[in-house]
Amino acid sequence: MILRSALLALPHLEMPIVWETARHCVAYTTALTRMEAYVAAIAAGNDGERVWLLEHPPLYTAGTSAKPGDLVDPKRFPVFETGRGGQYTYHGPGQRVAYVMLNLAKRGGDVRAFVAALENWLIGTLAEFGVVGERREDRVGIWVRHDGDESKIAAIGIRVRRGVTFHGISLNVYPDLSHFDGIVPCGVSEHGVTSLAKLGIAAAMAEVDAALRKHFELNFGRTVLA
Repeated sequence: MILRSALLALPHLEMPIVWETARHCVAYTTALTRMEAYVAAIAAGNDGERVWLLEHPPLYTAGTSAKPGDLVDPKRFPVFETGRGGQYTYHGPGQRVAYVMLNLAKRGGDVRAFVAALENWLIGTLAEFGVVGERREDRVGIWVRHDGDESKIAAIGIRVRRGVTFHGISLNVYPDLSHFDGIVPCGVSEHGVTSLAKLGIAAAMAEVDAALRKHFELNFGRTVLA
């Protein structure tokens, strides 16, 4: 069942949320600069809310809780310090990253409700492909059970500045999962990572994007293509 948060999905908002998809891999520093510009404009009332879907070249990012020992192979890919919450994570081709820039101040200001809505969004998206995504009280992200174990299929890492959210989620569609070996993903060493491809689901990125848009609108409101 998809839960819709009355605090977050506001039908009276006049402007739909801009839904933008990058056609090529975007460098991390380019994405961060652009996100910060959007956040400033949204906070100032000069721009509307936006979701930006993209892929990055292979890289690691360190959240505010990252532990140095969790960077197993610091020379493997570029490493970027970032102000989002969480620990180390990997981004790369075949992984859908969605940066979510919403005016949380106008949506109730509840960060926990926002994170819960992000989880609902991912769980609903995975259900479109017959995958049961689950929360864990002691671990961030979305998890799936497979072959008697459980693995992480989606990560969540956010930041809020002047009442506006940025950073967001990443969903493993068909990335090279060996690239995660250079870090302890999100500080969790007891469980691995997985993807739709590893689960035997040959989903094209466009199909995943369509499911993401559908379930985003269920949780946050109407979108319009950039």
